[in-house]
Amino acid sequence: MSAEIEKKSTRAHVPVIAIDGPSGSGKGTIAHRVAARMGFHVLDSGALYRLLGAAAQRHAVAVDNEAGLEVLAAHLDVQFIADTSGDARILLEGEDVSNEIRTEEAGRAASQVAALPRVRAALLARQQAFRESPGLVADGRDMGTVVFPDAELKIFLTASAQARAERRYRQLLEKGFDASLAALVEDIQARDARDTQRSIAPLKPAEGALVLDSTDLGIDAVVQRVFDAASVIPALAKFL
Repeated sequence: MSAEIEKKSTRAHVPVIAIDGPSGSGKGTIAHRVAARMGFHVLDSGALYRLLGAAAQRHAVAVDNEAGLEVLAAHLDVQFIADTSGDARILLEGEDVSNEIRTEEAGRAASQVAALPRVRAALLARQQAFRESPGLVADGRDMGTVVFPDAELKIFLTASAQARAERRYRQLLEKGFDASLAALVEDIQARDARDTQRSIAPLKPAEGALVLDSTDLGIDAVVQRVFDAASVIPALAKFL
């Protein structure tokens, strides 16, 4: 058995919680809290697409240049560095871009490049490589449907467009960015349409996923529901 095949076989036995959902549903916050409690690794798959979008801007590669983006994706120089707050600092080509890639402009670029089949294929193996012991909490839009279809627990986290826009609005103001609530609602609705209607890996609940609507739920309540679901799955319960 080759080293690569053996590595993939070992990864297959590492438990995964896949958390999917539309932009602004809170899946990143939930993923980090769940992972911290369980001692699992975290994959912010959306950050990879945002990083690719940022790299495309830096290297003057158009967001519809599929061949050029594929090359960038294959050589994306990315580092995730945990800090004392429990969040992750994200480095692109050695530069901290943690705030840069959270802008609405970066989000739009990410949604556009994520719709390209060759780009998604180039990043698939990189995402799957995050599956390391003792376990992984992966958040994104196709974690349970495409990247980790064998995940022990699949969550689809959603909320109304208005609620998601209001959350994003508060986050941007707290970080010192200018923002328009009306524009955010419009952008989120457009992104939802693009993500759900694309031909490759459209945004939808995975088969067997637990659908959680967080419109009227706080973070703690959502996290508890995830733990409740994990508690009845032996491969996950032992980490609670």
